[in-house]
Amino acid sequence: MAVLFDMQLRAQRRDRAARTGPELFLLERAFADCLERLELVQQRFDHALLIGCPDARWRDRVLRIVSSVDVIDPGSLFAEAAYGTQVVEDNWPPAMAAYDLVIAVGTLDTVNDLPRGLVTFRAAMRPGALLIGAMSGGDTLPRLRSAMLAADRIAGAASPHIHPRIEASALAPLLEKAGFVTPVVDVDRLQVGYRSLSSLIGDLRRMAATNILTSRSRQPLTKRAATAAATDFAEFSNAGRTVEVFEILHFACWTQPADKSPQG
Repeated sequence: MAVLFDMQLRAQRRDRAARTGPELFLLERAFADCLERLELVQQRFDHALLIGCPDARWRDRVLRIVSSVDVIDPGSLFAEAAYGTQVVEDNWPPAMAAYDLVIAVGTLDTVNDLPRGLVTFRAAMRPGALLIGAMSGGDTLPRLRSAMLAADRIAGAASPHIHPRIEASALAPLLEKAGFVTPVVDVDRLQVGYRSLSSLIGDLRRMAATNILTSRSRQPLTKRAATAAATDFAEFSNAGRTVEVFEILHFACWTQPADKSPQG
């Protein structure tokens, strides 16, 4: 299997965001939505796993609804701040059947083997346990994609700039294939206005969401290519702001209850 994402760089980008101060408006929106949905679940949870924790206060908020919580994060500094462990989600040996709730926010769009990661989560969960979370979806950053194409036209060669992302329609079948039942997926499309391409990229850096593709160019954009990208981005502006789209996929599913045989 081809290695799509550079895991070492991924961890470094999360550590950079931790040091400079993370931009949390998207992640907080997704995390708060997960907590709101959990309030509607008619079940008490005991032991939770929080996957992705860019704000150490998230751990305490989860502890309001469970007796205990473990935290894992791809970045060492985020993990340390939340008394957690640095983990790559698709290459991790968890305790078997340890959790009745798993909350995964903001990291699963940059794992190299998402199916393997989901199977690993399921193995770590008890019968009748809930997996709930959010991840970046397929129609994220269309204006940035257009700007990078403009830069490539000036450079005379295409280079991978934007992460591929799973479509909403593909996520539920993937959860079922991993052994989960009754998956539900819905989409939150958030529009954010930016005065310039550089302000968008600044936010992405603070989100640890810039390019970590293994096939990325190691050379910075030339001045002409960077100007072309900025000009393309500005061409979509209205009243001085270009609207960028962030698509967040919210998902929830369960492990099989103890009294049910696996579905064939």
